[in-house]
Amino acid sequence: MLIIKSKYRIARRLGAGVFDQTQTQKFAMRQAQRAEKNVRSRASSDYGHQLIEKQKVRFTYGLSERHLANYVKDATKTKHPPVTLHRALEMRADNVLYRAGFAPTRRAGRQAVSHGHVVVNGTRITSPSYRVRVGDTLTIREGSRKSPLFAGLSEKNMEGQNIPSWLETDPNLLTIKIVKEPEFSATETGLDYATVFEFYSR
Repeated sequence: MLIIKSKYRIARRLGAGVFDQTQTQKFAMRQAQRAEKNVRSRASSDYGHQLIEKQKVRFTYGLSERHLANYVKDATKTKHPPVTLHRALEMRADNVLYRAGFAPTRRAGRQAVSHGHVVVNGTRITSPSYRVRVGDTLTIREGSRKSPLFAGLSEKNMEGQNIPSWLETDPNLLTIKIVKEPEFSATETGLDYATVFEFYSR
């Protein structure tokens, strides 16, 4: 598991979107104030830019350097590397819990999976990196449903959740079904996968 010591320091360098805790108005205002004080900033080198974009992906999905490098290596063998990489990251079990609203953060999703609270197609899993496929159904294990992690989930409490179209959720039965593969849009993800590939091709 990726251990992060200072999320706010990292977010100031990489951008607020890398962590849920830093996606607040207060943090944005502080960033704006810091920007005003540093009107003149030196243009970063190509390597520096590539490093920042790579780190954005790492911290957004909570990956170790080795794990991200492996994802990139596998994606480069395909016809559309950015699409392949995006789908591989989005279809991790921990991310699916987060996207479905069953976990408040990806880190919480990782903990839920690693502690054995999640079942895929009737089989208990403990690997947060487990990759789901179209047609799979994730369910919160029967013995875990009274856990404080999931006790607050209900159709009423989840109203207004922005659930992606590739997922179907039933908060009353605590199930998530993968109905299609995630769509990739560079503008919507906010992540520059092309630059990440450039970093690893050095």
